[in-house]
Amino acid sequence: MNKHPTRPITEDEIRAYREDGVVCLRGLFDAEWVAYLRDQVAADMAAPSGMVKDINEEGSTGFFFGDTFVCHHLDGFKRAVFDSPAAEIAATVMGSATSTLIFDQILAKEPGTSTKTLWHHDATYWPVAGDMISTLWLALDEVTAENGAVEYVRGSHRWGKRFAAVSFDPNQAYEEDLPPVPDIDAERDRHRIVQPELAPGDCTLHHGLTVHGAPGNSTESARRRAYITRWAGDDATYNPRPKLQRMLRDPEVAPGAPLACDLFPIVWRRDAEA
Repeated sequence: MNKHPTRPITEDEIRAYREDGVVCLRGLFDAEWVAYLRDQVAADMAAPSGMVKDINEEGSTGFFFGDTFVCHHLDGFKRAVFDSPAAEIAATVMGSATSTLIFDQILAKEPGTSTKTLWHHDATYWPVAGDMISTLWLALDEVTAENGAVEYVRGSHRWGKRFAAVSFDPNQAYEEDLPPVPDIDAERDRHRIVQPELAPGDCTLHHGLTVHGAPGNSTESARRRAYITRWAGDDATYNPRPKLQRMLRDPEVAPGAPLACDLFPIVWRRDAEA
């Protein structure tokens, strides 16, 4: 399994991330990582962590599975965090000398899943401040528009706006004095929306303020499994706010301080690679 990206990340790809808030990166994880992570996902779905929650809409069909902080639950995911190229990819694209893990996550939409992923951006869910905040979304299956490929609003990370986090768990509500996400579906013609279709081993990296969402999985047999890592770069600091997405535990970091701690470990450093 490759420790480093299978090829150099190009200046065009870095520019796309900076300008659009999202970039599609083809084939940076080898087939061994895909097979290995499929096995880890199966193990977690069979015996989820205490952070698992029901994210299926009431009355929905199919099954939408999500579990977070999975590297603290199964050692196999810890290996994926520290031995895969994810941290280096995130730092390289963000222009950061370091990559700090915020958390990792599984999202799986089984065939026939009607639950959509609501339009949102990630940064307002997390106790993190800074511009170098990103999500790496690694495809473990063929991902198409029909089985739930994510849509991204290009340039939305530079709108200068922060939107209220909407809980994906019907039994949990978040509270923060922020405006709601615009009704993107009602004004699609006003936005530059991209929906990359991915092969296993492809990934996207998107900025923490990039607005995105996804349809359900309308296929009869195509699974849509993804392994997701959330990353912070050099300028990120701890920004706790009440009644938002629950972290695994209190990181015992002072507000405004750098994130680095046992819960939020620095995984990659450019000087160490040098």
